[in-house]
Amino acid sequence: MSQQTNVLDRYSEGAKERQESLCCPVNYDQNLLKMLPAEIIEKDYGCGDPSSYVHEGDTVLDLGSGGGKICYMAAQLVGKKGRVIGVDMNDDMLELANRHKAAMADKLGSDRVVFHKGYIQDLALDLTTIEEYLRENPVKDSQGLADLEAFKAQQKRKSALIENDSVDLVISNCVLNLVDQALKPMLIAEIFRVLKPGGRIAISDIISDRAIPEHLQQDAELWSGCISGAFEEQAFIDAFVDAGFVAVGYDKWEQEPWQVVEDIEFRSVTITAIKPVEESGDGSTKEVVFVGPYQLVVDEEGHEYWRGERTEVTSAKQEQLLSALYNGHFVSTEQVSSSAGSCCAPEPEKSGGCCG
Repeated sequence: MSQQTNVLDRYSEGAKERQESLCCPVNYDQNLLKMLPAEIIEKDYGCGDPSSYVHEGDTVLDLGSGGGKICYMAAQLVGKKGRVIGVDMNDDMLELANRHKAAMADKLGSDRVVFHKGYIQDLALDLTTIEEYLRENPVKDSQGLADLEAFKAQQKRKSALIENDSVDLVISNCVLNLVDQALKPMLIAEIFRVLKPGGRIAISDIISDRAIPEHLQQDAELWSGCISGAFEEQAFIDAFVDAGFVAVGYDKWEQEPWQVVEDIEFRSVTITAIKPVEESGDGSTKEVVFVGPYQLVVDEEGHEYWRGERTEVTSAKQEQLLSALYNGHFVSTEQVSSSAGSCCAPEPEKSGGCCG
């Protein structure tokens, strides 16, 4: 039995009856839970709260949306101008999420949440469309298989489930670890593809403090339990950097391990990052100042920023460095100039001043 089949079976059970072993303790915003059905809250399995990174007006994509809990929480934050898309491969979880969709739309004041059946490592492939094709065109021989592959390629090209550059924020809650190791690079690349330039990620997941041996990765119970498929802590960062993301870092890190297996620590984290903004092409430049507290920082492209020094950057790079993920460590020279006026500078209408 494949790891994917094990995951499907275990989470189908979780959609019908709560599975305590599938979740870490998480403190969610109780105000966002008030309008959610108890069934959705009870049958949610996560290790963090990526909903706290949602902005008003965002188009949000939730990878492995399960019963829809995080999607319905995010829907309250995006407002009427935003939308939330959930993607999951599990029919039972999708049925649970959709069962309450109409009632939630009434409570929200608009229908701003949609759930799709798909693989999070292949966000162009629409599994509902593929299943409809197979019902009408069952594969009976090699030609049928070739026709199916051609249809899949055409569907992905002409009507991708999630389009390129279409999402402001990608979130996920304890799901990336469930994807086959060989497909994880494809998964990260797909996240990059669907994000708009300047788009963000906030992904809560389980990581390990060292590499997981093969015999643990082959354990179906540990894999479907969000343990043996976890990224190693440095590899998780590297995967997003290698895919082209910037401002990659752990925004949340649980000091206490969730599980310890064969002396390997497994803990919950939330990783955040940005898809770089595209350059304007007009050659314009700006200046930023790194305000500290470190003497020197170096970004993913090797650019150095010395504390207190003005550094010339492109307009796109300035926009990136001034974003919230950099926690105010950079300011623009326009900000410096406007806030650093001398008290000795004379004012045309007034005489005197602090300098006499």
